[in-house]
Amino acid sequence: MKINVERGAFLKALNHVQSVVERRNTIPILSNVLIEAAKGSLKLTATDLDIEIVEALPADVLRNGSATAPAHMLYDIVRKLPDGAQVQVELLSSEGGRLAVSAGTSRFELSCLPREDFPQMAAGALPHKFRLAADDLKRIISKTRFAISTEETRYYLNGIYVHAAKDAKPPVMRAVATDGHRLARYELELPDGAADMPGVIIPRKTVGELMKLLDDADGAIDISLSDTKIQFGFNGVELTSKLIDGNFPPYERVIPAGNDKALALEAKEFAQSVDRVSTISADKTRAVKLNLTKDKVTLSVVNPESGTATEDVGATYTAAPLEIGFNARYLLDITSQIEGKEVRFLLSDAGSPAIIEDAEDTRTLYVLMPLRV
Repeated sequence: MKINVERGAFLKALNHVQSVVERRNTIPILSNVLIEAAKGSLKLTATDLDIEIVEALPADVLRNGSATAPAHMLYDIVRKLPDGAQVQVELLSSEGGRLAVSAGTSRFELSCLPREDFPQMAAGALPHKFRLAADDLKRIISKTRFAISTEETRYYLNGIYVHAAKDAKPPVMRAVATDGHRLARYELELPDGAADMPGVIIPRKTVGELMKLLDDADGAIDISLSDTKIQFGFNGVELTSKLIDGNFPPYERVIPAGNDKALALEAKEFAQSVDRVSTISADKTRAVKLNLTKDKVTLSVVNPESGTATEDVGATYTAAPLEIGFNARYLLDITSQIEGKEVRFLLSDAGSPAIIEDAEDTRTLYVLMPLRV
């Protein structure tokens, strides 16, 4: 194998695929990226056995072939080469051997592992196929990922649950994430071909890798899935991932229906106030109390070791007075997603979950459990 490739395009592709490679691997071949050259194209593949990323890019192929090389080291080498350089990659010996990487007066020789050892992740049949705009997929992820659970014991919460909600009028695609303390839900118009898709749980790591790839994406994303795997394709990149094998809990039950106390606040001002008063809160609970009276919310934090903090925030509120506590960090996570000027709370009592909405975005909904303060 021998190729010439432009440094910028090579670096971008390497950055995409090496991201999935774990820094420490008990299986040596999983630290490597598979490089395949044929017919004027260079294909890079990396996997951790749960996720596989493949990217193709144009290259001047002088000799067809394939090799594997340490992913992070190859990326670091290409990253440090000068901008605009032409990079030559050559396999010096076909039996594993060494891979020569050169540009200008720089030359590196890397140890390879046999190409035959590199695992192929079989996607299998992916019968459900549809397309989403790149911006829609970014919003699905950005509006829900913060609520993904990190507790391994409830593994079925370690991802974003995506399904077709055909009972909605009109039918929608719904994405939901929850960790038991807060819930984030996002809806968009059901794409053509998605009506019969199964409900799937996309793992947290896959969500993170996909978001990195989407930074460079525009146009449409091709999505194919089965009960066990999902594949995203765009701009010469293909990400295939296993899905979480489990049943997502019936989240509709935790979305309260009878919350009749409406509170409206200026979103940015409220977030800044929460951030200020929570400065002295204990790290573990970070509890902030909201005291609601007519058209005013008093935020207060009491920390026996550090002291107290209070701040008044103007609001629109006409219901009966109410005191309710929340985790400040969870409140800030949700308010950071509010793009409009106003954030709305629908409340019931001090012990019941609150609904939080963006006044200018009807597609998002958040549920937050209260704290005793």
